[in-house]
Amino acid sequence: MDGSTSSRSALVVGAGIGGLTAALALSRTGWQVTVLERAPELGEVGAGLSIWPRAWRILTELGVADRLVDGTRPAIQAGLRRPDGRWLAKVRVDAVERTPVMVHRARLHEALVGALAEREGVEVRTGVTVTGLAGLDDLDPRGPADLVVAADGIRSVIRKELHQREDVRHAGYTAYRGVTAEPVPGEASTTGGETWGTGVRFGYVPLVDGRTYWFVTANRPAGESGGDHHADVTALVGDWHEPIPQLLAATPPSAVIRGDICDLRLPLKRFDHGRVVLLGDAAHATTPNLGQGACAAIEDAAVLAAQLAGHTRIEGALIAYDRTRRPATQRLVRASRLVGVLGQVENGPVVAARDAGLAGLGAIAGLFSR
Repeated sequence: MDGSTSSRSALVVGAGIGGLTAALALSRTGWQVTVLERAPELGEVGAGLSIWPRAWRILTELGVADRLVDGTRPAIQAGLRRPDGRWLAKVRVDAVERTPVMVHRARLHEALVGALAEREGVEVRTGVTVTGLAGLDDLDPRGPADLVVAADGIRSVIRKELHQREDVRHAGYTAYRGVTAEPVPGEASTTGGETWGTGVRFGYVPLVDGRTYWFVTANRPAGESGGDHHADVTALVGDWHEPIPQLLAATPPSAVIRGDICDLRLPLKRFDHGRVVLLGDAAHATTPNLGQGACAAIEDAAVLAAQLAGHTRIEGALIAYDRTRRPATQRLVRASRLVGVLGQVENGPVVAARDAGLAGLGAIAGLFSR
């Protein structure tokens, strides 16, 4: 993906996974890049995330994949179960080219930071708060940028300024996430997938470092954040099938995080605005039900860099980027929202009908072939 040297400069707002991937992809096609990050230090919080094949190929081309794994990826039995352990649908995930790589979010972020540190023409500035487009160029030591990439997350101040509306929607449920302190032997290292109950879901999958990432979703109002998260999770799913109790026991209480699940209320009419372009959650924040949020941001970055390399006019490249990425990501948002609605059903008869339908269709298999 390396290109010829260019005098064009880009200002990337936000040093999350999408922003760093965009900076790296642009740098490798000759752009001078400045990244602005509000936090005083670079870093990422969270737990596990899935990197599906398309995004993995991009990270491979960018020289990031080798920093994440040694090339080995275990095959696992995955699928969908009931709380008593009965399988509703299952699939043997043994085709490596069709399965996701599961990594800790912080590890991917660290790999991107390491790859950027080796690039010339890239500057990352921390502790810089962006409040809008006005005065943005004053924050770039290179001077006015030819391109502004808004990768400032679901509560993007740049998106809000451009579209003049509040877009964030609470999905009606919250998520608890954790990673075991050490690898857990037995079923926890050979299986994965989700278990759907009544208004509660549990999912887990082994990470490439041997530990296991897990999550719990539960119907909760927005804004609740206090309490003992580990105890809350134990009360919700502690008596469900193995290896769920085993995974909870192997996770330190301090390692459990909680956050409301949100996406964008309405789809945006465009991602491009002159020299400004929206990327990642700033453009299409989605619920995590399909495990595609980080992948979508990585794909955004690759398409953006490719379009800019293939067009002489920046505005034309951004229009092409919008026409490529907006339909694809908005389909993802709708599909993920639908899965969340099905998974969080609380009505007993509806839950029974849902489970019967999933068992009959084997619907979960499609989630392991993207």
